[in-house]
Amino acid sequence: PTRGRVLVRNIPPFNNKNEPVIDVNDDTTPLCYFNPVSLKQGESYQYSLDNYESVVVLAGGTCDISVNEQSFPSVGKRNSVWEGDPSAVYVPVGSTANITCMSDSADVLIAGGYYGDEDRPELEPFAVTPDDVDKVQYGSDDTKTHRKIKHILGQKNADNRGRLLVSELFTVGAGGWSGFPPHKHDEDRLPTESRYEEVYQFRFNPGHGFGAQFLYEHHDDQGPVYHVKTGSVIAIDKGYHPSVACLLSTSGPSAE
Repeated sequence: PTRGRVLVRNIPPFNNKNEPVIDVNDDTTPLCYFNPVSLKQGESYQYSLDNYESVVVLAGGTCDISVNEQSFPSVGKRNSVWEGDPSAVYVPVGSTANITCMSDSADVLIAGGYYGDEDRPELEPFAVTPDDVDKVQYGSDDTKTHRKIKHILGQKNADNRGRLLVSELFTVGAGGWSGFPPHKHDEDRLPTESRYEEVYQFRFNPGHGFGAQFLYEHHDDQGPVYHVKTGSVIAIDKGYHPSVACLLSTSGPSAE
């Protein structure tokens, strides 16, 4: 029987050497792509994805980014995800992006989503500045569900992208919950639910913090539960997916 079994990948922190953690046509979340890239000053990284749109997010540091013939200089104004709002550049399907680190180092997150529709519109690259980020808050401190969400690709730029949604999500306070009340989005049942796959990378402040990711397909199921640390990646195909931070705050840009 398949009841209670959730298709998920739990990827502990490791040095990915700028290779995708979730590659195209992934066995678990084939609609998603995720590659954390670390650069030193003067180093460059180039990529191009057929059938996947993507966005280059500066978690920390400053980079010059070009997409095809279009240049976006000095993207990124913060030292880390814990300081200020994100900057990013949208990369359309099949475009070539080149990222060059201009600061001492750069913490770059490349998130992508499948958009191989034959009738897809021709989209153009664009920058997302900190002022463009759509910031919302949910929950409350009393219920330990207070979280702040910074939508990088969301409703504000819906006309300029395909289906990719990318956000940074911060839980607030020790023992704070995210994905709560528990919800899922593995069926097309509009307006109640729509079908998405998700990838989360976790960050904790302080760095030795940790948390737990719960996953289950039905309300009366149990587990599995995964121990997550800074750099942990969870890829979710279906099911309910609440998580809790055991120390201070957790942050994870997601690609849906």
